[in-house]
Amino acid sequence: MKALARIGEAKRKTQEVEISVKVDLDGKGDFEGSSGSKFIDHMLKTLAKHSRIDVKADAQGDLKHHIIEDLALTLGKAIGVALGNRTGICRFGSAYAPMDDSLARAVIDLGGRPFSRIRLGIKEDTIEDTKVEDLNHFLESLAQALGCNIHIKVLYGSNDHHRAEAAVKALALALKTAVSRSGIDDVPSAKGEIV
Repeated sequence: MKALARIGEAKRKTQEVEISVKVDLDGKGDFEGSSGSKFIDHMLKTLAKHSRIDVKADAQGDLKHHIIEDLALTLGKAIGVALGNRTGICRFGSAYAPMDDSLARAVIDLGGRPFSRIRLGIKEDTIEDTKVEDLNHFLESLAQALGCNIHIKVLYGSNDHHRAEAAVKALALALKTAVSRSGIDDVPSAKGEIV
């Protein structure tokens, strides 16, 4: 019996932004689209590639901060739609990822309760064309909208770009495990549901 497709779509339209995101949890890791920030696009491409989740995003808006924040909210919602009631997923994932001089750890729980602790340890205010606070807020907003715990810590690294990239690679690998099929057709919670 062929497994059902795990595809999710979400849209967000306000006076500030117009964003649509489509994901395929069982994809090849392709990313298509633009956030208006080259560095965030690089991080989205990295997240898609290493989680093996196909991501198609169209994001437009007035300010870069609004677009980045609302893109994360829309991405989290789309992944949540694709997960449905989260039956049959592994739920938890953890990973370490290096990027040259940097090493990062990420742990995720798709248990329905939003919480994030992001410790990138970046020294400068910006990386390429993106404020570091916007990158942090992107990761926090993703956890909020997806209803999950995300804990990320960059253990060391001397290059800010590499620290951020290691963090996103670790998150992608942890997410890949968490959304993967467990082979058991039940909700992975002692409560009997993800709430």
